[in-house]
Amino acid sequence: MRTLPTIDPPFGNARAADLVETILVPRTRDLGGGLTVGRVLPSAHRQMVGPFILLDNMAPANILLTEEFDVRPHPHIGLATVTYIHSGEIVHRDSIGSLQTIMPGEVNWMTAGRGIAHSERAPEGARNTVRRIAGFQTWVALPRAHEEAAPSFVHRGRDELPLIEGNGASVHLAVGSLYGERAPVPTFSEMFFADVTLSAGARLPVDAEHEERGAFLVEGEIEIGGEPYQPGRMIVFRPGEAVALTARTPARLVLLGGATMDGPRHIWWNFVSSSTDRIEAAKNDWKLGRFDKVFGDEEQFIPLPA
Repeated sequence: MRTLPTIDPPFGNARAADLVETILVPRTRDLGGGLTVGRVLPSAHRQMVGPFILLDNMAPANILLTEEFDVRPHPHIGLATVTYIHSGEIVHRDSIGSLQTIMPGEVNWMTAGRGIAHSERAPEGARNTVRRIAGFQTWVALPRAHEEAAPSFVHRGRDELPLIEGNGASVHLAVGSLYGERAPVPTFSEMFFADVTLSAGARLPVDAEHEERGAFLVEGEIEIGGEPYQPGRMIVFRPGEAVALTARTPARLVLLGGATMDGPRHIWWNFVSSSTDRIEAAKNDWKLGRFDKVFGDEEQFIPLPA
């Protein structure tokens, strides 16, 4: 376990307020079965923060786990999915044979690359019960050199992930590098995704190690340079400047970001690519059944949208 650095920028000066580049407000999307998410990325104001091109926040909610909760088999190309939950359980299956139940504090990293299909469902024993669900689903755009990488899957348990603590802050690093630690999940570019809890009065330094950085506040209230921020907002910081967050109340947030992506990306449904032609090919492949079936979940699928 590493200790957080204690040196952070001064507070209360006029320049501190300029450290925030933009604030993103999620758009609510109903996924069915009583589950709604707040889509933070992509936004009309910002497509990516580092390589993170999609970020859905599953706000805490008590959900009846019927079949409507399940996400049936569907395809991806050109990206990696990162699933990190705060509460609940999700069963992952994919077309390369992976079967994994993800629990709170664990991380699933699935590289789609040239193409993969997967499903996310409630555990069988939890059917028709009410469970509390909360967490994040995010997509990482792959660099052009790796957009056609072989599909793969990695799972890491909570105890395998680095823990950094100090000054009333606790940081679980799920992906990438932060505060001198590196998570045991292979990535294709420099990035980070961390789950942070803060006690009231805690101060969290965020240095300029990574070019692009953002913080999504899940609960509680924080301030930056004396300016307060409420839950349900993504705060994107200006590059090249260190910043520090202070918790006015007990708070929870995720930090994410990384190197600027090597050019814009096109998104259509579940496909991400630097090439529109590649997306058209993927659409045709799914429509004609050319993706491999999801292991153990071969009967159902989500049709290509009209």
